Amino acid sequence: MALKESEAIVLRTYPLREADLLVTLFTRIEGKVRGVARSAKKSKRRFGGALEPLTYVRALYEDRERQELSRLDSCEVLESPLATEVSYPRAVALSHVAELLDELLPDREANDAVFRLALSVLAGLRGPDVWMPVTYFDLWMTRLMGYLPDLSECTVCGRALNGSRAFFHALSDGLMCAEDKRLASSEISAKSRMLAAEMFRAPVENFAGTAWPKALGSDLRKFLIQALQRHIEKKLVTAGMLEKISA
Repeated sequence: MALKESEAIVLRTYPLREADLLVTLFTRIEGKVRGVARSAKKSKRRFGGALEPLTYVRALYEDRERQELSRLDSCEVLESPLATEVSYPRAVALSHVAELLDELLPDREANDAVFRLALSVLAGLRGPDVWMPVTYFDLWMTRLMGYLPDLSECTVCGRALNGSRAFFHALSDGLMCAEDKRLASSEISAKSRMLAAEMFRAPVENFAGTAWPKALGSDLRKFLIQALQRHIEKKLVTAGMLEKISA
């Protein structure tokens, strides 16, 4: 079959036999594709550093008849996360983006909105500050996957929340007013709900340069992570790693 060419983001690689790698790509034309990069550990000409996670590449690959895995022919680096210093918080944030894309996206289903979101957030993660890009990515992924109810009203009674107190629970979708909140609910601040509304109206670039400590929007991130984990029915490894970062 003819080779396919697509922009792609490398999500994961796993060793396969002595010199091969099993690679998961998020391609622009076909969504998530899994393939084998033959002799990738030896061939600097065809792959070089192009298979590092979250590298933005131009990939050439071929689907093989009656085989689930594609054959990855080569990758050309378009943008590498290793072009700037990778601190531990940045490494965890990059891994978080990769984990969400891998866990949430179905195989072979193109999603240009998510692809553009990923590229813009990866650009935002070139610097040392991680909490704004991570918050933006979690919020938009939850929305684009269809897991985010209206944040302006109580999911139980339908009352508008406006500036009033709002709560969420790990086992429930959406937000609840003070009268309808469940036992052991967590509160999400009005400020965090305003941040979410602002992020829905503007690209991630608009928030670059804004002072964004870990505490800002932490309740929003907790709400979003709980929603994502509830729908995929598993814990996100990188969510726990992010939580342990001190600042």
